[in-house]
Amino acid sequence: MIQPSFLQKNDTVAIVSTARKITSSAIKPAINLLKSWGLTVEIGKTIGLEDNQFAGNDLERTADFQQMLDNPNIKAIWCARGGYGTVRIIDKLDFTEFKKHPKWIIGYSDVTVLHSYLNNLGFQTLHATMPLDVEKNTKKALETLKYCLFGKTIYYEIPTSTENRLGKCSGELIGGNLSMFYSLLGSETSINTTGKILFIEDLDEYLYHLDRMLMNLKRNGYFNHLKGLIVGGMTDMHDNKIPFGKNAEEIILDITYKYDFPIVFNFPAGHLKDNQALVFGRNVELEVGEEKSSIKFK
Repeated sequence: MIQPSFLQKNDTVAIVSTARKITSSAIKPAINLLKSWGLTVEIGKTIGLEDNQFAGNDLERTADFQQMLDNPNIKAIWCARGGYGTVRIIDKLDFTEFKKHPKWIIGYSDVTVLHSYLNNLGFQTLHATMPLDVEKNTKKALETLKYCLFGKTIYYEIPTSTENRLGKCSGELIGGNLSMFYSLLGSETSINTTGKILFIEDLDEYLYHLDRMLMNLKRNGYFNHLKGLIVGGMTDMHDNKIPFGKNAEEIILDITYKYDFPIVFNFPAGHLKDNQALVFGRNVELEVGEEKSSIKFK
């Protein structure tokens, strides 16, 4: 997997919105953060644009992102927020210049569309917090974003969970938002999980729908040759008046019971204040032990 160059002082980071609308005032904390790291910021035209719930119409969002992709002076593109909308522009984008001058694409949630697309093209991307969240993020979440961008080695160690499935594995880390994977199945943007370690997270879903999405991934072979599974925040899950009967962890274990790959739950990434950064497309070593679990990036 091709790794974009790590950032250096005075490099330029672009902030754009590929999905839901966002105001310029909402990204000020992120601008201040980047400047405190010695970076320059370029604000995309989609910041402040409004087309119903979107940050401008599809053509405007495509043009803004395309401009940043094509500009060799932009060293990273930080998606301002998620919501919905990136899938509406992905097939309109041209990555020809990006391939000549790879740059870090940063975000999570709806940005999973870009992570998956670029993984299929052979490029590493950064699953991390977004400008909308900066003011409420933990110090650790912001610190890990900086470490990844500037090339500092990252190593995660988290407490054990009784639901974990113990084991060790190594492989390329891929992943993102479960709902987005579900929506991309059957398309060219659906990712290949063979021999890889999959990270998943989600927000505001009904438990029966969580089961439905995971069953679809299973029936599409996502778990057949998987090396390991990392489960991040399964945040604000809902149940019906007639209970589904299992929580998120139990649903995941039920659907993956016939596989022997290790599973670690409660990794601090996703729709959480402590949304710690992950480099997709990079090889990692995952160890799920009785007392602790660790992820080491190679």
